Amino acid sequence: MSTVSPSSVVAALRAAGCVFAEDEAELLLAAARTPEELTALVARRVAGAPLEHVLGWAGFRGLRITVEPGVFVPRRRTEFLVEQALAQVPDAAVVVDLCCGSGAVGAAVATGLGGDGARAAALHGVELHAADVDPAAVRCARRNLAALGGLVHTGDLFRALPVDLRGRVDILAANVPYVPTGEVPLLPSEAREHEPLVALDGGADGLDVLRRVAAETPHWLAPGGCLVVETGERQVPAAVAAFTASGLTTRVAVCEELYAHVVIGIRP
Repeated sequence: MSTVSPSSVVAALRAAGCVFAEDEAELLLAAARTPEELTALVARRVAGAPLEHVLGWAGFRGLRITVEPGVFVPRRRTEFLVEQALAQVPDAAVVVDLCCGSGAVGAAVATGLGGDGARAAALHGVELHAADVDPAAVRCARRNLAALGGLVHTGDLFRALPVDLRGRVDILAANVPYVPTGEVPLLPSEAREHEPLVALDGGADGLDVLRRVAAETPHWLAPGGCLVVETGERQVPAAVAAFTASGLTTRVAVCEELYAHVVIGIRP
């Protein structure tokens, strides 16, 4: 690797507009096995590919989540959704990750319930399911959830899930798309050009998928089970209304540091 200097990698990333050029350079240098591979990785990043797609993984709540090209990259703010789910039902036995993408949320929730990684989650008897409409996301999620014994299903929201989960789900985490259609063109190019539109576009006001999830959730939750959904700040009142209309006892949690807004609905 001596033929490619770290300073030249930093300079290339900085010139491409990477804000955290030094940190990214360190990760790329560690990932590359040869100077040629490093050159290729840097070229992909400079061309605009998300760092996580270039590396092949994303860090999420202490886990290394495999992220393939074309699959939604888990955001750090979504870690707050996981924290809220674990706080609400700390002894959950059945977990569903809907709109799962890479399966990061399901993996983090199951691991948190187990208390000490994948092996502990399995030993604690956590039953984990995930679903997504995008076949690429499903393939990626299967890789990430295999060690947890998670089952990943392909299909549109609840239609993808086994019917025997109805009335048994303790934690239903749904990281639904919530960007209004008209605002998708305003997203950073990394998201707009490299992540699937189905994982971003939430309809006219960004809440189309959230409303569908909220409407069906009461049929799937166990008594005391919770639905946790991330949404935008200005969408919170309408999201709360959708949860309440479904008969869920609803509250909102906010993390100012991560600019994260999570709506939590409990089946009485």
